[in-house]
Amino acid sequence: MKPRFFVSGAEMPDGPHLAKPDICLYGSVDDAMFHDFQDKLNKVPEGRPVVVELMTFGGDADVGRRIALEVRLARKRTGQDFFFLGKTVVYSSGVTIMAAFPRANRYLTRDTVLLIHGRRMDKHIHFTGSLSTSIQIAKDMLAQLEIGVRLEREGFVELIAGSDVGEEEIFRLAETSWYLSAEEALSRGLIAGIL
Repeated sequence: MKPRFFVSGAEMPDGPHLAKPDICLYGSVDDAMFHDFQDKLNKVPEGRPVVVELMTFGGDADVGRRIALEVRLARKRTGQDFFFLGKTVVYSSGVTIMAAFPRANRYLTRDTVLLIHGRRMDKHIHFTGSLSTSIQIAKDMLAQLEIGVRLEREGFVELIAGSDVGEEEIFRLAETSWYLSAEEALSRGLIAGIL
């Protein structure tokens, strides 16, 4: 017997498969999590849905983007359905990973809280040398910021696809910190169901 979900999309795999996800990721989104993800992904049997479980307070935004890329590539390469199962907390770069799954394949446990926010930076720039060298340092820093904002916006657009959250709304809310309960995420159409 399948567990009951509040579903607004595709059906999740059966209960026994949910009880034992193929890939369980816990802790900081960092190099260790990426390597753990890759190891587990390489061991996933083909020909059936894949469940990826995640609980994280966040971490490295670029590692989150890389794990998300690997999810997209695996879906394309294998043709398998990949399902996201967020548990308890999915913050920051964890939401970046969640965005790589189609909305109809995203699920959260009832106690889960999402945190969506823009990238943060704490960096000091030291200018030394000629003025022309200093201008180039400033241009390099500006280019990094502009690329970071572009990548961040692309990720937000992927996250809200098919939901009732608009681009301007998420850009505005992400400027500070947007905390959502599982119920709020479901009501806004960011996920397909709640366990």
